[in-house]
Amino acid sequence: MPLRRLVKLISGAAAAALLLAACSSGGGAVPVVVGEAKRGGSATVAEVNALSSFNPFSTDGNTDINSKVWYATHSGFYYVDDSARVVRNEKFGRYEKVSDQPLKVKYTVNDGVKWSDGEAVDAGDLVLAWAAGSGFFDDADAAAGTGTKYFSAASDTSGLATTGFPEIGGDGRSITLEYGSPYADWEVAFDVGLPAHVVAAKAGLNDEDDLIELLRDAPRGDAKKPALNTDLQVVSNFWNSGFDAKTLPGDPAVYLSNGPYLVRDIVPESSVTLVRNKDYVWGPEPYLDDITIQFTGAVPAAVDALKTGRADIISPQPSAGSEGLFSGLKAQGITVQRYSQAGYDHLDLNFAGPFADRKIREAFLKTVPRQDIVDEIVGDLVPDAKPLDSHVFLPSHPKYADTVKDNGSKEYADVDIEGAASLLDGTTPTIRILYNRDNPNRARAFELIRSSAALAGFRVLDAGQGSADWAKTLGSGTYDAAILGWISTGVGVGRVPQIFRTGAGSNFNGYSDGDADRMMEQLSTTTDLAKQDELMADIDKRVWESDYGLPLYQTTGTTAVAGRIAGVKPSGGPLGVWWNVWEWRQK
Repeated sequence: MPLRRLVKLISGAAAAALLLAACSSGGGAVPVVVGEAKRGGSATVAEVNALSSFNPFSTDGNTDINSKVWYATHSGFYYVDDSARVVRNEKFGRYEKVSDQPLKVKYTVNDGVKWSDGEAVDAGDLVLAWAAGSGFFDDADAAAGTGTKYFSAASDTSGLATTGFPEIGGDGRSITLEYGSPYADWEVAFDVGLPAHVVAAKAGLNDEDDLIELLRDAPRGDAKKPALNTDLQVVSNFWNSGFDAKTLPGDPAVYLSNGPYLVRDIVPESSVTLVRNKDYVWGPEPYLDDITIQFTGAVPAAVDALKTGRADIISPQPSAGSEGLFSGLKAQGITVQRYSQAGYDHLDLNFAGPFADRKIREAFLKTVPRQDIVDEIVGDLVPDAKPLDSHVFLPSHPKYADTVKDNGSKEYADVDIEGAASLLDGTTPTIRILYNRDNPNRARAFELIRSSAALAGFRVLDAGQGSADWAKTLGSGTYDAAILGWISTGVGVGRVPQIFRTGAGSNFNGYSDGDADRMMEQLSTTTDLAKQDELMADIDKRVWESDYGLPLYQTTGTTAVAGRIAGVKPSGGPLGVWWNVWEWRQK
């Protein structure tokens, strides 16, 4: 899967749900010994949020739980391990750089790799992934309000800025992409996405070949000469929303697998059941026969499920005061690990409505009690925890300390109610804040922000929504600020333009800065790591100077695993424990 994109955290960024709860004490098949490890058996995982889509690549579907379910049921050219290392999966296929000038990369799927309906994973699937992720056909001009953005991809489309339509290999299983300029993240820029034969059928085409022909014949988008392609729009519309589901779809084509597990059942807002894909041999093969994902919500419910044997693996986002919940687990043979995630929570202001006025943005940000939020949410989980002072770097990055010295973050080091009230000059703006109500950390942050902002004269309204719905509201214009989180794989620099570039798929608040765009364009094409850091520091400063919003704190993770399960290794990236799901096994 294309892990270069950031993922919205619902427990710490966004959400999804599925069914058939197996008892953690031994549901499923009887394990058999294979070498030194047991093959078979089951496990139950507690997750915070509910499933909302089988397409985690769309803007709406790009959530943590959707990505985890997708990852367990799909395979690709590579994966990212717990040390942020790119591991190629040559059982699935191979990719190779054909030339540097121009940059050409060839992707080939191995013969025998197939979808769970028996159809081959082939060049058509690769072409669709390129079309959806490249923005090649878009002719939208956001500023002018003209043209069309076809595929609503969450990732930064400039990452697949190719010179033209891909070259399809004669084997029908390969394509070659030619880039218009060097691209720093080329190795993790592309992978297989959704089944092209399904999208073709749902769009009313005869077959996958018709889809390829439609895409080949469609002209490259030109914002200066917008022209709606209605046939392409039908295709993109289904790609954008046709895979969204909170219940098990009646048509299995909507949830096909080409990976280690298959989706068997969904209990809406409650659970998902995955079963082993017995045909899967083109990647690391899983040990467990079935995995049940239960959606438990807050940390206490997850810990209780683990203590009572209703869950074997939990990885909730902890909060201050939750430390005691994990006490005594070791005595039950449960292993507990705590770690820093490659993610952060933040408050973003829309560059429209009341916040179109920069003075109002500045006033509101002066009221945000960041240290109070850190104290109440992070607390003693991190010694001497402080607010995050960069939009692009985490404290562990060598460039962080130098960047925060002059990026403008000092202006919001402390709450300044008097200064905010002076800027408001007697006005009382109404601000609607969107957040995930089912996430206790986000709910508490909202309460603290609302109370503090009221002291300066702001009227803050609760625009929060449930975990399965709030992410789809992002970018809708129905709110003025949002509390959310981002978590990245730690690979590459594509996360920066994905959020901050004008018109980017995850630029939900309408931020646009021509100088920052030019810096991001340069960032995407340089492979010099020191130069990348300099550019990101400059971008960070531009974002702070615009009163974009405020980073709040780096998120922490806690994983607890029952003694009967082995092979679980948490990572700080968006997949958490799921990155090596095939290694989970019963002891």
